[in-house]
Amino acid sequence: MILFPAIDLRGGYVVRLAEGDYDRMTVYGDSPLETAKSFRGAGATHLHVVDLDGAKDGAQVNLPVIASIAKETGLIVEVGGGARDEDSVRRYLDAGASRVILGTMAVEKPGLMEALAAKYPGKIAAGVDAKNGFVAIHGWRTVTNIPALDFLKTLPARGVTAAVYTDIGTDGMLGGTNLAAFREAASIQGLDVIASGGITYERELVALRDLKLYGAIVGKALYAGKLDLRRALALAKEGDS
Repeated sequence: MILFPAIDLRGGYVVRLAEGDYDRMTVYGDSPLETAKSFRGAGATHLHVVDLDGAKDGAQVNLPVIASIAKETGLIVEVGGGARDEDSVRRYLDAGASRVILGTMAVEKPGLMEALAAKYPGKIAAGVDAKNGFVAIHGWRTVTNIPALDFLKTLPARGVTAAVYTDIGTDGMLGGTNLAAFREAASIQGLDVIASGGITYERELVALRDLKLYGAIVGKALYAGKLDLRRALALAKEGDS
């Protein structure tokens, strides 16, 4: 299982939200590049970046930061937040992102998502963010009536083979993650699922790894000292052939 340490960007700062609430934001640093370098130094090979400004307002103001991280660290960077059309997707790819996560677009413009997945093979993932089991969009501020797991199951037939599945209710809360939801997501054929939201304990990493998930994202647990990145990386890789 690939472990993705996370950097959430707002106004060029490294931040974390609680349950996706922009009014409950904690700033953890003013140098995203140095944070990314520290992750690389601990042994990380991949990085998950969320452009919170892009997710909220559609403005990709953090592009220069993302470009510097990709160029100067050599990490495999996936980026979500603010990819609302092909031009914004291409800007992220041009900035050095290896994969762009489509959230709102995946729900509101599924035909465009399918076209982009075909045009940029392996570089497009869906971001399926669940609040009480239903898909949330527009920076998690709008909850649809679409069951999140049902939506995940439609993705392989649309040519989308990777998805970041986030449980909003646990995200940033340091209270543990929703293993039951990820257990069901792991059973979907033809979809590489990356678990996100509230992963706090080593035992959760082991459980997610044993579900044969493609990846897991850890954020606030690293910043708060609940997880050690070197050890988390080792746990994620245990049993890999």
